[in-house]
Amino acid sequence: GSFAENLAFLLEALRKGDRTSSCPVLFILDEFDLFVHHKNQTLLYNLFDISQSAQTPITVIGLTCRQDILELLEKRVKSRFSHRQIYLMNSFDFKQYIRIFKEQLSLPNEFPDESFAQKWNNNVQHLSEDKTVKDILQNLFHYTKDLRSLHLLLMLAVSNVTVRHPLITASDLQEASKQIRMDSKANIVHGLSVLEICLIIAMKHLNDVYEGEPFNFQMVYNEFQKFIQRKAHCMYNFEKPVVMKAFEHLLQLELVKPIERPSVRVQREYLLMKLVLDNNQIMDALQAYPNCPTDVKQWAASSLSWL
Repeated sequence: GSFAENLAFLLEALRKGDRTSSCPVLFILDEFDLFVHHKNQTLLYNLFDISQSAQTPITVIGLTCRQDILELLEKRVKSRFSHRQIYLMNSFDFKQYIRIFKEQLSLPNEFPDESFAQKWNNNVQHLSEDKTVKDILQNLFHYTKDLRSLHLLLMLAVSNVTVRHPLITASDLQEASKQIRMDSKANIVHGLSVLEICLIIAMKHLNDVYEGEPFNFQMVYNEFQKFIQRKAHCMYNFEKPVVMKAFEHLLQLELVKPIERPSVRVQREYLLMKLVLDNNQIMDALQAYPNCPTDVKQWAASSLSWL
């Protein structure tokens, strides 16, 4: 039957029960965030509603890696949610992560083609010891320990396997890693002006020096001025209001976000901000940026020691 028919059957079955004689039912909804995107969140609303009524005793457990999940719930669904949340963090270290990588890729002993399975598994072992592969996995590990990201990386790499290309290579994993990191935020950078690119690089350096602490426009402007004074021949020294306008454009694109609500008492120059791009995204975007001045690229790749 249709979704509506199946839902109606399920709800009718649950409503016929009572708390004294019915067997309790436990619903575990994996990837809970996907259920939120269903039209009107009908299933969630009805399950939560039944769990609070005197019908069949049920418990609903949602599993998700999104910490903002409550913000995605409709008001009527949110009001029926118990607001009990348990945060579980992956505790494995990088050595265990490498072992998981091998386990996920390796073929089982019962694989019908023993000869190929042995070649494949030997190649997986070789990959796990390869420096390039280790660097790729380490970057992903530091970015997120969520195993779904690792599964996505491996799925993209395995999809390159063909009769002529029977084994995964380090370059397959490199290409898969680039595909994962290629997101909308980084793609926006390609359409920015050189001035806006410079402001992002200034913010990148501030993040490196102050270890991710928030910054304000005045700090960004000062870093930009240091670069202009050192490399005056490659970049026009824009007036401060023009630089402020470029900075506000980055705010509109949500590449920079305020960490507090703007206050009338706080001048715009001193409002605390954070950059939503990481260093890898910035450097990758610069490599693809058309006609980017060499000095600007060198500034992005350098440390602040020379400023």
